[in-house]
Parts: sequence; structure tokens; C-alpha cells
Amino acid sequence: MNKERHPRRQPTLYSSHLMPTDNPSPSLISRRRSNRLQLSASIGLSGKDRLKCPFAIPARATNLNRYGGAVQLSRDLVVGSAIVVRNKRGTEVPARVVAQLTATQSFSTYGIEFVEHDPKTKTFWGISFPIGDKSQSTTRSAGLP
Repeated sequence: MNKERHPRRQPTLYSSHLMPTDNPSPSLISRRRSNRLQLSASIGLSGKDRLKCPFAIPARATNLNRYGGAVQLSRDLVVGSAIVVRNKRGTEVPARVVAQLTATQSFSTYGIEFVEHDPKTKTFWGISFPIGDKSQSTTRSAGLP
């Protein structure tokens, strides 16, 4: 019998500030295009899950960088699938699932990357990335208002 997997709980989300997260593994750091900031942000995600069911749910983004981050949500996604990420200011950007990092019964964590590299994605997180960023040594994105 083929049963659909439905999440048992929604993560607690939409906090009003960025929060520190755990340290990433050294092997992931060496493959990154830009430095990651050990911060966490509440976001909204929409797209289609592994069962091709449309969804629009809150999620948690961690290990933020100029090109994306890691997202924690209570849905199973397919690596390579397209999603839309929405920040607290209402800005939406297209993204792609590039890896499944962890999975539990409650939630999964996926690496995502922004599909477009325009001014909207550069300021999406609302933070300034370090000047030592591998991708842009002299340019910084807009900071918090």
C-alpha cells in the first residue's frame, strides 16, 4: 500500500531576528563559492514536494551566504527541484535544491542556491557579507535598515 508521508509538526518559525547556528563541516567549506555566515532566518518556501504536491510553508534558513543557504522544513523535496524563497520583507527569489543535508521524521535540511544573481538576490538576506568573501573581495551587499 502506497501511503503519502505527511509531516507531523510544523517548525517554529518567523522569529524577528537572525540567530547563530552550528558550525559547518570543513569539507563543505572548501567547496563553497562564498563565505557562510553562521546565522538563521525565518523564511517562506513554496514549490512542489517529492510527491509533486504544491506547498507554501514557513521554513528556517541557516548557514547563509551570498548564493543561498541551508533550509529546514517539514517536507520531502527532490534534489534539483525549483522552489521560491520569500524573506520577511516579502521579497521572493527563485532557487534550486542542490543537496539533501539531513533528514529526520520531523524535518529535513536541504542546501539551496539562488537561480538568479541580481540585485534582489544580493540583498535578499538583508545582511552584509564579509569583505573577505571569495566571490567579491571589494563589494558588500546592503545591510539591515
